[in-house]
Amino acid sequence: MIRRRADAGSTALPVDYDRDPERFAANQAATSRFCIAGDVHGPVAERLASTATPPVLDLGGGDGTLARLLVPLGMRTVVLDQAAYVERAPRPAVRADAHRLPFTEGSFGAVAALWMLYHLGDPLLALSDIARVLRPGGTFVACTSSRFNDPELASALPEWGRPFSFDAETAPTLVSNVFDVVEVQRWDAPMVTLPDQRAVGLFLRGRGLSPQQARQGAERFTTPLTVTKRGTLIWARRR
Repeated sequence: MIRRRADAGSTALPVDYDRDPERFAANQAATSRFCIAGDVHGPVAERLASTATPPVLDLGGGDGTLARLLVPLGMRTVVLDQAAYVERAPRPAVRADAHRLPFTEGSFGAVAALWMLYHLGDPLLALSDIARVLRPGGTFVACTSSRFNDPELASALPEWGRPFSFDAETAPTLVSNVFDVVEVQRWDAPMVTLPDQRAVGLFLRGRGLSPQQARQGAERFTTPLTVTKRGTLIWARRR
């Protein structure tokens, strides 16, 4: 996966949902088919519904996975994403840049940024603007992967282990620069089982390899292959 430079020590993952939709589709398919543990969206929606005040801003919410869980729980949600597929999200949905949120100060009771702040070259700037649109005491939740995620596949991932702009190793510190961190949940456990080389190839494609690279990379591994997922979920409160 090609990354653009964020600063001297880290990089930002490119937003490729419009440029390479097959990569995004492969990631979704691999997660839904082979993950033996649930994603964060369900637990996050339940906790927001029980502890936060609407409306909720789903930042980088894509086609509205979190919003579709929140709305039936009585949580009015606004989805924001810069990719075109935000048009498939439940309304209201906004296509905009996460660095400059098009909302007035104190517009939201909660903001969620799930699997998205690593796409930003300056996540600290985005965190400051998130704090601006949150009400005092409002809830912020974010999650991200570790730079050492998927260690069993490291030999096929050329940038494995390199820092990126908002990874599990640095995210808690970045968030604490702007918010009062309430809780940091880390995971480091086998969460994906890939039954055959075709599944490995699909998973590698979702991780950003080209179709040819994914096929060739899959040939390196014996299946079934269990993959360890590493990352963190951060709950915080606006000061």
